This record gives sequence, structure tokens and C-alpha cells, in this order.
Amino acid sequence: MEEIDGNAIVAQALKEQGIEYVFGICGFPVIELSMALQTAGIHYIGMRNEQAACYAAQAIGYLTGVPGGVLVVSGPGLLHVCAGMANAQVNCWPVLVIGGSCPQDHEGIGGFQECYQVELARPYCKYAARPPSLSLIPQHVEKAVRLATYGRPGAVYLDFPGNLLQARTTVDQIPTQYTSPEIPLAFPEPRRIEEAVALLARAQNPLVIVGKGAAYARAEPEVRDLIDSTNLPFLATPMGKGVVPDTHPNSIQPARSLALQRADVVLLLGARLNWILHFGRPPRYRSDVKVIQIDITAEELHNSVKSSVAIQSDLKPAVAQLAEGLKMRGFVFDRRSDWWTDLNKKIEDNKKKVEEMALDISEPLNYYAVFHHLQQVLPQNPIIVSEGANTMDIGRSILMNDLPRHRLDAGTFGTMGVGLGFAIAAALYCRHFQPEKRVICVEGDSAFGFSGMEIETMVRYKLPVVIVVVNNSGIYGGLPEDVYNDLQDSGEVTKVTPPTSLSVSTRYENMMNLFGRKGFYCTSISELQNAVKEALKVTDGPSIINVIISPSADRKPQTFSWLTESKL
Repeated sequence: MEEIDGNAIVAQALKEQGIEYVFGICGFPVIELSMALQTAGIHYIGMRNEQAACYAAQAIGYLTGVPGGVLVVSGPGLLHVCAGMANAQVNCWPVLVIGGSCPQDHEGIGGFQECYQVELARPYCKYAARPPSLSLIPQHVEKAVRLATYGRPGAVYLDFPGNLLQARTTVDQIPTQYTSPEIPLAFPEPRRIEEAVALLARAQNPLVIVGKGAAYARAEPEVRDLIDSTNLPFLATPMGKGVVPDTHPNSIQPARSLALQRADVVLLLGARLNWILHFGRPPRYRSDVKVIQIDITAEELHNSVKSSVAIQSDLKPAVAQLAEGLKMRGFVFDRRSDWWTDLNKKIEDNKKKVEEMALDISEPLNYYAVFHHLQQVLPQNPIIVSEGANTMDIGRSILMNDLPRHRLDAGTFGTMGVGLGFAIAAALYCRHFQPEKRVICVEGDSAFGFSGMEIETMVRYKLPVVIVVVNNSGIYGGLPEDVYNDLQDSGEVTKVTPPTSLSVSTRYENMMNLFGRKGFYCTSISELQNAVKEALKVTDGPSIINVIISPSADRKPQTFSWLTESKL
């Protein structure tokens, strides 16, 4: 009878459960497992850091709906990947972490990289387990993949000691394992839909908020039909952008603060009332605001504030039934209402302020000018990856998304360092599913530093990512060169250099020289636009465009400071 080892059993089980991509860093005891994955027909992408590998895996899970795998070594490898697991868990993206671990017969006597890995992983995932035998590996793989995707998606962890991976048995001892059935669809209670329809129909200042849950649920046809048929104004959360196009006439993104503050009924579609939406509380909202909440997870209902109507359901059927109920009433929100008049006035006022800054191309450049003119030369509907404080926040308002799942950013956990991992996943997705599409990775200079060496991964796998580093020489903001130099000369550098400062105008584009390629250094709008056009011609690897902006560049004045909330 043919023999098989643990590495092949794991690889075959992953393939049978639909896993197509595994990202990781190989080393003892998972070197042979990485090779077995390729033998099984799985794409293996070797990364430079475990966190970035996990960011890539969860992004491919979000884009495809099938978890990406992460392969890590024992001890430090597992500890390094925990940040990525936590990000996936909070973001509600499916990912499967596969950890090699110390051989079981070395445990308790100081084994190499011995670590309580299942226990360490458990707080950051939905399921953590160590298969106790070769014959049970397929069962645990099936369960892990199922739990990563059923209900609220998230992270799962499987632990494989070195001795289990190296153990051998005969093929007949490995039972055939079923694959998970199609994810069950949860339908809403009809009376809750009726309550929501009635509440929306009475609203004077209604508002729809579209979250990334709607994008993950592939609910864009239903959400677009709801907006088109009712004329309701809507806002999108950062990664909810594109579920309904940013260019849709009902998008009131430029009037976000006013819309939140004065809405009397808020319909939440795949969004949570967390810090991104200011917890649903005054002063960012009316004290008497009524919330209609649709969420796949019952535990999320009434979180932070009590919802007037709480609907546990998948978004697709719930939104479809909601739209149908409003159509049956003949409900269309009047475009001539005071609410639309106030929103449109605020939109025009804010657009004028942004346009003034966007058209100011004096040097050193500001954020708005960079993003406005970058938007002009981008290809149609690219996947935009973005991270960094102002880079991400300001870019979100100017770089448009007309399709869902076309913006990837720091997300609910606010994690910096995700950008290049996300971009690698997006580029692989484009290669295999939409080869005509491009990936634009817009990075703050601080955020780029977290995982900048992943450009080597992009070169190795010939991924044509255009990386735009918006360089203000600091975290939030830097210093002009003369001020920076004077400060460093004034005393011990560790005591006088401001904590938010980075080296002035660092030449990040020269990192491309490591691979015999050329980057782009830009200080003007014409240089930026020419660089983007040239970079888009590169199809066998990444490009870096280093755009120098003013160290003191900032966003337009805000009505509320960041995270303004009631402490009551």
C-alpha cells in the first residue's frame, strides 16, 4: 500500500477544501510542507515577514470569499503572525493560519522554539486546534475552513508538530473528508422587515450607511437597487466604497459629518457602530436617532446603542426584501426635500474647499493636489490599496471607487503595515481573475516602512503593483530640512529629534535599484503624472513613485476632532 506523510496529508486536505493560495515563510519544521503545497497544486507565495503574509492571505480571502492560508514556523513565526490574525478577526475576513511547532516528544524539556501555540493563537481567532493524529488532519482542516467562512468570517489556526508532519502512514488510513456545503443563507424575520420599511417611510432625514460587510456579502446588486428605487442618500465606510459607486448622485460623502449629525433614521448595511462610525452617539449623532441594523451576527445587534429595528440576516435577502417592501408602498424619497437641499448645499461647499486645495500645485505639494492629479491618470477601476494617517483618510475622499472590493486599507483594527501584503494579494487576484486590472498601492512614508521589503516579493513573483509613497518625512507630519538639521545638531539626537519625525525626503524610489530597476522621484504634479504613466507600462514587477509633499501638509479643517464622542 502506498505511503503518505503528514506534509502531503495537510496539503491535500487544504486543496480538497478549496484553498488555492498560501503565503508564508518556510523554515523548520514546515520546509517540506511548503513544497507539498505546490505539489498539491496550491499557489505558494514566499513572503519576507509573517505579518505581511497574513495580511496578504486575509486580503485574498476577502477578494475571493475563500480563505487564504498562512504558513509559519514554530515559536517566533507564530508570534509574529498574531498581529495579522487579530487584524483578520477584527476585520471579519477569512484566513487560515498553519503553524509548524516543536516536536511533541521535545515539549517540556526545552525544545527548539517551544511555545504554547494553540493557546497563544486562541484569543485572535475563531478556532485553534492541533490535530492529534494523521488520520484526523482532514477533519480539522475541513472544520477550520468552515468556521473561517460560516457566520461572521474570521481567523482560524491549526498547529502541526514537527513529528506529526514527518510521520508516515498508508493511504488507506486517511479517511475521505467531505467538503463544506455552501454557506447557509440566513433570512430575516418578515415582521422586522415590515418595521424597518415603516420607519424608513416616515423618516424626514434618512441615511443609509454601507459597510464592507456589504462588499464581502456580494450584496451590491441589492444595495444599488435599494438606493436607485428609493432615492435615499447614502454614505460608505472606507471599504464599503464601491458597493454603490462613489460617483452615484446619491453619494453624500462630502457631507459626511452633517449627514451623521442630523439623520433621524440610519440604515446600517454591513457596518458596525464602532469608532469608524463614532459609536452612534452624540455629538456625532442626534440623541433621538433611530437605527435600523442588519447584521449576520446576533451578538452585534444593539452594540453601543440600542437599535430601533435589529435584523439578524444575511444582507442580500434582507436588503432585497427591504427594497421590495418600500416599492410596494410606492416610497421614493423626495429630491426636493429640505434634507436633500441641506445635504447638497454642504456637498457643494465642501467640494469648493477641496477643489481649492487640489488645484494648488505649488511646491512642496499638498495631499489634495497629489490625489486629485493622481486620480486623473489612473486606469479605469483599479484596486486601490491605501494606508497611512492622512494619506489614507484624505485619499479615501478623492480616489474614487465605482466597484466593490476595490479598496483595501487599514480597516477596523486601524493596522499600519497592511499595504504591501494587501497589494500582493490584490495583484495575484487580478492575475488569475481580472488580468486587465491594475493595483495602485498608495502609502504614507511611515506606513511604507512597516513592510517595505515586500517589494522583493513583488519582484520575485512579477507582480505589477504601482506603489505611490506620499512622503511628508514623518508620522502624521515631519519637519523642513533646515529645522530638522538644526534640531539634530542641538543635542543628543535621541533627546531632540521629535518622535513623529522621519529622515527628510528619504529616497524610497532607490529601493528599486536593488533589483536593477528604476524608481521615480517626484516633487511636482507633472513629474507625478508622467511617473504614473511610465509605471503603468511595467507589467513584470512593481514600481515605486516617491512623491515629496510639504512636511506640514494637513487635511481641511474638520467640524469634529478625530474620535469625538460622548463620554456619558
